[in-house]
Amino acid sequence: MTVEILEPRKRPTQERSQKKFDLLLAVSRELLLEVGFESFTCEEVAQRAELPIGTLYQFFANKYVIVCELDRQDAVAVKSELEAFAGQIPSLDWLRFLDRLIDHIAALWVADPSRRAVWHAVQATPATRATAAVTERDLAASVAHALAPLTPGTPRERRRIVAEVLVHVTYSMLNFSIRDGQAHAEAVIELKRLLAAYLLAAEA
Repeated sequence: MTVEILEPRKRPTQERSQKKFDLLLAVSRELLLEVGFESFTCEEVAQRAELPIGTLYQFFANKYVIVCELDRQDAVAVKSELEAFAGQIPSLDWLRFLDRLIDHIAALWVADPSRRAVWHAVQATPATRATAAVTERDLAASVAHALAPLTPGTPRERRRIVAEVLVHVTYSMLNFSIRDGQAHAEAVIELKRLLAAYLLAAEA
């Protein structure tokens, strides 16, 4: 059975529409963090954004589409970090590259706890999970590209699978690292150890 991939009904093409689109997403992120996904409603988003509910529905069919778009936003930020670091290759060996990249990405999770709320929200339904998986694979493609000069002995298809595992494990561990009562720094250290061991085994 094919699962629908959730996308906005339309994306802004003009500055005025882009501002409304961005405002709705910003308010959605705040509301999601405040009340959780079960209590999250499109009506409350529109009210807090001081926009007609019809404006929201022009872009988003429902709250499931909204959280998938927030997940894409988060992935774009991580991708930007990755591309910035990839520019340092091949001056860095991959262990140092991995260490510094994880530090930067982990800082995003600490600075913005809504990332964890979004990550949990997209686990809600088969459609949101499938959509998040597409977003994850897109990010993994960037990781695979960055890994290419660092792991020349690994076949391309194998590198793609490795990159997808890296992204999924990193997301899971970073969300674990900021849960209540968890020592973030220790969790990040364990993540580095886990990924380094995995990459060493994969390259071998």
